[in-house]
Amino acid sequence: MVFKWSPRPLGVGGPTAVPVLDPGAVRPGGVLSGRVDLVGGTAGQDVEHVALELVAHVGDGYAEAGAEDGRRGLGGAVVFERHGVGGPFRPAAGERRGVPFSLPLPWETPATGPHGRHPGAALGVRTELVVAGAAATGDPVPLAVAPPPAQEAVLEALGRLGFAVRSAGLEHGRVGGTGQRLPFRQRIELAAPQGRAEVAEVELTFLAVPGALEVVLEADRRGGAGSGGHDAVSRFTVPHDGPAGPRSWTALVDGWIRELAEHRASYDLQAVYGHGPGQPSAPRAR
Repeated sequence: MVFKWSPRPLGVGGPTAVPVLDPGAVRPGGVLSGRVDLVGGTAGQDVEHVALELVAHVGDGYAEAGAEDGRRGLGGAVVFERHGVGGPFRPAAGERRGVPFSLPLPWETPATGPHGRHPGAALGVRTELVVAGAAATGDPVPLAVAPPPAQEAVLEALGRLGFAVRSAGLEHGRVGGTGQRLPFRQRIELAAPQGRAEVAEVELTFLAVPGALEVVLEADRRGGAGSGGHDAVSRFTVPHDGPAGPRSWTALVDGWIRELAEHRASYDLQAVYGHGPGQPSAPRAR
């Protein structure tokens, strides 16, 4: 899935600034580097400030896996990080200069796709230029973000277990009971293999911090007896370098799915025997 953004000059007759990112994808918690190509306008003008904004296209819908139109189901742009990178200075008319930058990427930055395969995140970097007290913002250039190794390992383990990505997207809101900082989250919906009776589908959210990855798993209870529209939710925490001891990623994730299914079954039984759906108890973190 590719989101096409075209950089454009800032202002009419004034200086222009376009971000140029170093090649390759960046991982959350890593460093985003490159330069801002600045070109003076038709006359020398004072540039008070040059800033970079990280932008995500966020909406409450999903983009279907493999969809050609990446904007399907996605909403407006959300700025989730901003850094000043230069200024003040006064470029001469038509003068060209590069302003280098090196910025930390937030740990919760969503991946634009493991190996570029899965849809669901459109990210960009755009430039803000302040000249004579007026600010102008350009179109974003695409930002490629690779998943943390643990996140990629979890998705690969789910693939080995027969789960297939059905849809993915960025949606507004925070996951309760977590330390989530960004105002949106990346949600991935996976269909279970036919031979797996515990759950029909699961929804997956990753929340990374410097030392670990928190994995939030949800089983959709719509269609369950007396479900009342509530989901079963489990949360698990794993170090970025993987599970301790000889246990494999596949065995670890398989255990998560089984525990999630047990939670769902217990909620369904409570509803059937008259206790009402209520809110699920706090899941165990591992």
